Amino acid sequence: MSEFKRLLQASMKSSDTEETIDVYFTRPIGLVFALFWNKLGVHPNAITILSIFLGLGAAYMFYFEDLWHNIMGMVLLMLANFCDSTDGQMARLTGKKTLLGRVLDGFSGNVWFTAIYVVLALRMQDDNMPFTSTPWGVWIWIPVAVAGLLSHSPQSSLADYYRQIHLFFLKGKAGSELDSYEQQIKNYEREKVEGTWWSRLFYRNYANYCKSQENRTPQFQRFFQLVKERFNGAETMPEGLKERFLAGSRPLMKYTNILTFNIRAISIYITCLLNCPWVYLLIEITILNIMYVYMHNTHEKLSKQCADELAS
Repeated sequence: MSEFKRLLQASMKSSDTEETIDVYFTRPIGLVFALFWNKLGVHPNAITILSIFLGLGAAYMFYFEDLWHNIMGMVLLMLANFCDSTDGQMARLTGKKTLLGRVLDGFSGNVWFTAIYVVLALRMQDDNMPFTSTPWGVWIWIPVAVAGLLSHSPQSSLADYYRQIHLFFLKGKAGSELDSYEQQIKNYEREKVEGTWWSRLFYRNYANYCKSQENRTPQFQRFFQLVKERFNGAETMPEGLKERFLAGSRPLMKYTNILTFNIRAISIYITCLLNCPWVYLLIEITILNIMYVYMHNTHEKLSKQCADELAS
């Protein structure tokens, strides 16, 4: 058991960035899966691809309104999440971390939830709007688009960015997956000369993803640029400044966790079981967006304070 605990600790990102549900539920099960798949010689990326099919299966089950199909949807989405946890834990334990694996990991979650949003819209089209006798019809696609494209997508991408920033200042480059538009566009330019069309498309899209994160965080970009100019990276910056930044960033990690998977999935489970998935859309558009705005504003304020200290 002590060996299992040691491996479990080694397979986690950090105590700062792990959610309670993950620490005591998802990660232990993910580690069991990781050890099993590793014995069979299965690559982490193959497990990520498996999670995509499980997530699509979950979405299909949520189309139906009966209890049995919705319970199956819950089980399949939990299995997809276990696989999603497993691939990252395997990569950290075996050293098989790749940029493709990181991007594929994020892509898999996008596929699950895109399918779920589409299915929920189809499920509710013939249902009545809340407290009325008027069916949603095609109008249901408006709150679904607001919840999925304008809420979920920016929430999850910025939450992931802040988590990687925290890990970078906590553990350095080796313990983080913090990437930049500048680096990825260099990879794209290199692939234009010696790569395939697929690799060019991959790096172009990932560069754009990094750019969208950087465009929304101007104060952090200023602070990070000053750190690179003055200290050649976070590893050699003064411990006092690093600790002040981490102390301000640490409380925000709970919001990065809320805005990724667990709370969102639990909300889907409950609202689908109660046959009121419109409530999930309402939670996404209101409560989670309020958390997103708070997380973003607080992190930018922290970054400005640290940047002003360096600039002075």
